[in-house]
Amino acid sequence: MITGELKNKVDSIWDTIWTAGITSPITVLEQITYLLFMKLLDDSQLKREATANAFGVKLENAVFKKGECVVSEVPRVVCNYDDLRWNVFHNFDPEKMLSTVQNYVFPFIKQIGDGRNTAFSRYMKNAVFLLPTPDVLVAVVDEIDSMDLNNKDIMGDVYEYLLGKIASAGENGQFRTPRHIIKMIVDLMQPKLTDRILDPAMGSAGFLVESAQYISEKYPKELMRKDNASHYKREMFTGYDTDQSMLRIGAMNMMLHGVDEPKISYLDSLSAKNEERNKYTLIMANPPFTGSVFENSISPDLTALCKTKKTELLFLTLFTKTLTTGGRCASIVPDGVLFGSSKAHKAIRKELVENQKLEAIISMPSGVFKPYAGVSTAILIFTKTNAGGTDEVWFYDMKADGFSLDDKRSPLGQSDIPDIIKRFHDFAGEEKRERTEQSFFVLKDEIVSNDYDLSINKYKKIEYVREEYPPTSQILAEIKALESEIQHGISELEDLLK
Repeated sequence: MITGELKNKVDSIWDTIWTAGITSPITVLEQITYLLFMKLLDDSQLKREATANAFGVKLENAVFKKGECVVSEVPRVVCNYDDLRWNVFHNFDPEKMLSTVQNYVFPFIKQIGDGRNTAFSRYMKNAVFLLPTPDVLVAVVDEIDSMDLNNKDIMGDVYEYLLGKIASAGENGQFRTPRHIIKMIVDLMQPKLTDRILDPAMGSAGFLVESAQYISEKYPKELMRKDNASHYKREMFTGYDTDQSMLRIGAMNMMLHGVDEPKISYLDSLSAKNEERNKYTLIMANPPFTGSVFENSISPDLTALCKTKKTELLFLTLFTKTLTTGGRCASIVPDGVLFGSSKAHKAIRKELVENQKLEAIISMPSGVFKPYAGVSTAILIFTKTNAGGTDEVWFYDMKADGFSLDDKRSPLGQSDIPDIIKRFHDFAGEEKRERTEQSFFVLKDEIVSNDYDLSINKYKKIEYVREEYPPTSQILAEIKALESEIQHGISELEDLLK
């Protein structure tokens, strides 16, 4: 969640670049993220160097090596690696700083991974550095230097906020999932080192980044093995999007977290061009709720199960096709998916209940996505079996996520998230809970009898507490006494004014 201080600094950078004549919001956004990447790339290596020095070992796979760097072969451009580092060039005088960033640093970051056809090299190929003057660059660099960049997804935070400044940002469902919600979902699903993880609507790669962080913290020793490290860096993470800026940000984000070659691609996941089926062991996603897509572009095997143009239903269908047998999915869905009465709505819910193993529905408050959207959402969790297995479904009514549910989204002390994670991983302790509690189980037969309705309000019982009120005669007497007191006061005031 982006803080007020960070907002102010990003606003200042935005105004500086805007005043310099760069007025396209997307272009401003990209220029900021390029510079953030330069800073974070150097910060990451400084931390790794400190660790290596502390243990007396040689730093492996350094981005900034020793000696000279060949930035370009034709024409041949050479510079010292040290000059490419943020902690060095930010001390240069303005003219030299601009020249260094334009001619050396930016071409260098564009070629990282070049020759290996990585996601980063593909989506940075056409990137252009546009800050026009030394003064503008110095102002932006100074502002970035003053930011607290210690959180693990600052790129996503900034991107989330900048999208909110663009009037058209929400037209295609480009609302980034708040980081604490992403973390909750990752903690619920607990990715394993052997997983192949997919986000088919990745945005700035928040789910992939958080998963990478979880794996690196959970399996540090195992990642020292060559085969595990190779899987982590190249095979474990896959993401698709149809926004080039998102792909670029996502590639930067993953590289900053030690994933050099994630499988990040430009692809409409719902189209016939997406031929990946029965491949991934874990899907975590917040697919766009854009309403509908062109029917002719939709993959036929998706509409065969669920004949619709609604993206939220098609994505759920896609998940059942893309997962391996035994693969797990956690997806954010709009509430309408849970109770919609159309044939397509009922078909996908029946598929999850009858043919897969539907495990949990976590209802979230409508303010989770404010200020960008006020839609009510839920998290839907299931395992692909293609043979059923749903005996009962766990429901949780989330009332607080740690932030106010208005447009300000101010931090609050109360959050249900730790309780959700705890209860989800201890289903045995949930069996005896009543429907009046915050979480409970519902048997499959009851869900079937309710036409596969998955809305929590369908099953939740509300306890009505009897309120006792005084007799009417007592209330009238109190009103009369109060009226008498008022009249007495008015009389005293009139006497004072005579």
